[in-house]
Amino acid sequence: MADVAWHERDSVRFLGRALEDEFNDIARSLGGDVNGREAGDDYLLTTNALYHGGPVSWALTPKIFDEDQLDILKDAAETMGRIMDKVTRHFMRDESFRKLFRLPLALEELCRTPTGYKTPIPIARVDLFFDEETGDYTFCELNTDGSAGMTTTVEVTRTVQRTETYRQLLRKHPELTARTLDPTGAVIDAILATYDEWVRERTADVGSTGFDRPVVAIVDYSESASFDELKDITKQLADRDVHARYCDIRDLRLGRMAGRDTLLTPDGPVNCVYRRAVTSEIADKPCVGTRALARAGRLNLACVVGGLSTWPCATKTVFAVLHSQAMRSILGDDERAFIERHVPQTELLDTTSDLRPYQDKDGWIVKPAGGFNGAGVIAGLDCTKDEWGEALTRCAAEGGVVQAYASQYRTPMLRGGRLEAGEDPLLAEPMSNMEGLYLFRGSFSGVFTRCGRQAVIGEHTHRLNVSCLVVGKR
Repeated sequence: MADVAWHERDSVRFLGRALEDEFNDIARSLGGDVNGREAGDDYLLTTNALYHGGPVSWALTPKIFDEDQLDILKDAAETMGRIMDKVTRHFMRDESFRKLFRLPLALEELCRTPTGYKTPIPIARVDLFFDEETGDYTFCELNTDGSAGMTTTVEVTRTVQRTETYRQLLRKHPELTARTLDPTGAVIDAILATYDEWVRERTADVGSTGFDRPVVAIVDYSESASFDELKDITKQLADRDVHARYCDIRDLRLGRMAGRDTLLTPDGPVNCVYRRAVTSEIADKPCVGTRALARAGRLNLACVVGGLSTWPCATKTVFAVLHSQAMRSILGDDERAFIERHVPQTELLDTTSDLRPYQDKDGWIVKPAGGFNGAGVIAGLDCTKDEWGEALTRCAAEGGVVQAYASQYRTPMLRGGRLEAGEDPLLAEPMSNMEGLYLFRGSFSGVFTRCGRQAVIGEHTHRLNVSCLVVGKR
């Protein structure tokens, strides 16, 4: 294959996409780079990019973006971030707007918990399907609470950079530079900047806080926590002289120390909480600890990074709200046009809904209103006609949403890791891609790329985690 030129290879508009094909060609010339794949698994075992004690599933083929593609993704993330901020602020102050989300009353009240700082959503990840040839994209879902995948992205990228295939690709293109993104470092920046903002706001309200440094509790339900990533974040906070510890959210308590109300973990008081527990899970599993966290937020006893008010933008119903008439007075003309172009049609269902418009199963996908981590998401493409009818009826009975199915961009992917018996090392199977764009304090901060064989890409559908490289001209 001839060397690629800048934005010139057949119909490919962007350099990044062409380099992915060239990477695969080089790997095939190396017999599939079996040694690099095996060494990659060995390297991952030394990191926190693990799944049930073994290396995460990963792709040898990287996701390569050129600077033009990265600019598109940056604009997509930050535009959606500004819209999410407006939605959050409006939710907090407008009762009629809140009702559009159809949240249970207790969950709605939980989402009205103030944060004590001005940034509505300090940590988010917006997921989309990106066409690497045209630059167009369609959003899949928005994540606020518990946005994960940062450590995996960093370590899988390092794994690919250690392969002979990657070294040969760079040698063939001395005119290019390759860089990586560091979402893990960026989330640490966001946690500390949000704490500093909270301290400034609290000082302005009540005078000196008495808090010189954050003492951080990272909270989640242990049965849902990504412990390997949390170990990485805890270490990186320690590297910045910030004391951090994991705490199951059930173990939080309120108490008094030195004459003041304080949020406590079993290891002592904290003044900053990095919340990874998803709000809907908090509502489903109420306990003393969740009540302590909510009360600490209301009393401004601790900075809760990822306040409970971020949940409305992470619901599966938010896309229906974004398309509603209520948004006309909230968004500008450009923002409404952005929604029309990039957010798929989404309809709220209930037991009175007419389901006939959604019988063409290949054009639709159903999602539970309060789900997360892809749980309960069913694409018509993955179903028989009878299975789709059952899924649609069940979704309506449970008050979920039906959404226009967004075409996914497919690329040939070589699987990373040790090969299974009889597996062809040269096989690059076409797989669907999904990009998760990290958005920390409103700024684009990295990409979490996954690929999969099925129409729904998630852990339960055996996805592969993909490295992320950015190339530019010297």
